[in-house]
Amino acid sequence: MMMKDLMMIFLGILILIIGLLVGIAFLVLMERKVLGYIQIRKGPNKLGLGGILQSFSDAIKLFTKEMIYPNYSNYLVYYFSPILSFMLTMLIWMVIPYYFNMVSFNLGILFILSCLSLGVYMVLVAGWSSNSNYSLLGALRALAQTISYEVSLAMILLSSIIMIMSFNMFYFENYQEKIWFLFMMYPLGLCLFSSMLAETNRTPFDFAEGESELVSGFNVEYSSGGFALIFLAEYGMILFMSMIFVIFYMGGYNLNLLFYLKLLFITFLFIWVRGTLPRYRYDKLMYLAWKSYLPISLNLLIFFLGFKIFLI
Repeated sequence: MMMKDLMMIFLGILILIIGLLVGIAFLVLMERKVLGYIQIRKGPNKLGLGGILQSFSDAIKLFTKEMIYPNYSNYLVYYFSPILSFMLTMLIWMVIPYYFNMVSFNLGILFILSCLSLGVYMVLVAGWSSNSNYSLLGALRALAQTISYEVSLAMILLSSIIMIMSFNMFYFENYQEKIWFLFMMYPLGLCLFSSMLAETNRTPFDFAEGESELVSGFNVEYSSGGFALIFLAEYGMILFMSMIFVIFYMGGYNLNLLFYLKLLFITFLFIWVRGTLPRYRYDKLMYLAWKSYLPISLNLLIFFLGFKIFLI
């Protein structure tokens, strides 16, 4: 019986990874299409019906290219950091509160925060091992940015955790039957969304890979498979952050069409922001984290703590 259970868990994880990879492929296509229409041009429209096979074509092209690496790079670390980054993104998806067969457990939120913290090391190691000034600068920027916003991100999530008094993500659905937390914690919801943008290095906080000043940032020396894995990890994290937002603030986890539409809407917001806003200034980015989001999240944390005690 034990062996059968393990096989079922393995099969479930395999299906999840395949589904996630297909989801990322269509997310990339959606981004290119939406950005195309924002900039009044066509997106990819040649391969397949309306360009639907473009992402798969790009993946085949990237993974069949020759892997080029700099002579002075720290080769082993340089080679394995994108792989570890991708594995970490896949690992973090395991704790989503599935109704069946998965690794859903009572301390899921703590596990998520731990994995998010580890993601910084992958970016830093990728930038350092390339032995290039541009990539090192990009990695240092990413490190400072991610660490700064992780503090406020944890504080913002803590307010929601205090409302349900558990680290288990199943409870969010029960507590949001009557009213979404987004309506109760609207300022925190906005702070969480922009912290997620900063956490995933997305526009307007994409200093780690700013083309105008750092060529391409921490991944400048990567090509072919290594670049593709970094790309997959980044977009997997965008999908994951969208799901976290929906679970925490927009009704919790329930397997129906509305849940996926909400997830799609938040992902669309990530793309919309990219097509609309110019890049922020770096010192302002830091001030925003330490002088705006942290005080707001701490004050509201104390408020919701008092609110919960009053309700009890």
